[in-house]
Amino acid sequence: MHAIIVSAPGGPEVLEYVERPDPVPGDGEVVVDVAASGVNFIDIYHRSGAYPLDLPTPIGSEGAGTVTAVGAGVRDVSVGDTVAWANVLGSYAGKAVVPAGRAVPVPDGVPADVAAAAMLQGMTAHYLTHSTHEVKQGDQVLVHAGAGGMGQLLIQLAKLRGAKVYTTVSTGEKEKLARAAGADEVLRYDDFAGALRDRIDVVYDGVGKATFDGGLEALRPRGLMALYGAASGPVPPLDPQILNRQGSLFLTRPTLVHYIADRAELLRRASDLFGWITAGQLTINISHRYPLADARQAHEDLAARRTTGKLLLIP
Repeated sequence: MHAIIVSAPGGPEVLEYVERPDPVPGDGEVVVDVAASGVNFIDIYHRSGAYPLDLPTPIGSEGAGTVTAVGAGVRDVSVGDTVAWANVLGSYAGKAVVPAGRAVPVPDGVPADVAAAAMLQGMTAHYLTHSTHEVKQGDQVLVHAGAGGMGQLLIQLAKLRGAKVYTTVSTGEKEKLARAAGADEVLRYDDFAGALRDRIDVVYDGVGKATFDGGLEALRPRGLMALYGAASGPVPPLDPQILNRQGSLFLTRPTLVHYIADRAELLRRASDLFGWITAGQLTINISHRYPLADARQAHEDLAARRTTGKLLLIP
């Protein structure tokens, strides 16, 4: 099989397209023929060394495909099942080894590539809108980068829960995408803080350094900042007194792994996502599909924000 590995931290040029032996499942594991792998900012953090890994290492955290082999002790997954997963390293490959406890069954009405595109960002949007801050009817929500894959999902799920959704974008073309996802008002990054000052119940910020301070200004007293990413760079150290002065604000830096800590929670979130997809209530916008060998180009495009929606690698 072919796979993408990283032998040294760095830019997209360190992604190596190599041939490796077909994997064999260990106890509690399954081997999957990968139909599609999702491309995410966490993959860039792994590649660059921002999130250090033992090197050399396979890369990629999300995918979907067909089970071809099961290891000892596996009960709930069988050969021939279509499954999807997130937070499983080594997903940029023709075949992936997935712990059976992390393999989510994909219903017949959801194509494998859509399942691959939905897992990491979809479950992140789920926990942000249903757990980190349980969005309620009438909430005023700000979603940064509303034309991106995460932004479009957050807009849709916040609207499903009855919120009024504001979002930020950089261009007119991206504004059209954010409005198509359901955003009520679309603003540019240079004017959102003044326009929304003291009005917002929750800010969902995956941009980081460039938007963080403005997001705090937009929050009403006792509002919540959910900083779930840092596409523009990490936020500098923060004096907690700022949260006091700006209205007893709440700040959290959540991550998916803590919101799918057990299999029951994982399956509940994934089941909700697939149910909304099959019912036509949630649209997964796959904007680009790249051959696995073009992983470098996918990383360059994602980092440069040249894309909208979800990026997939196809083995």
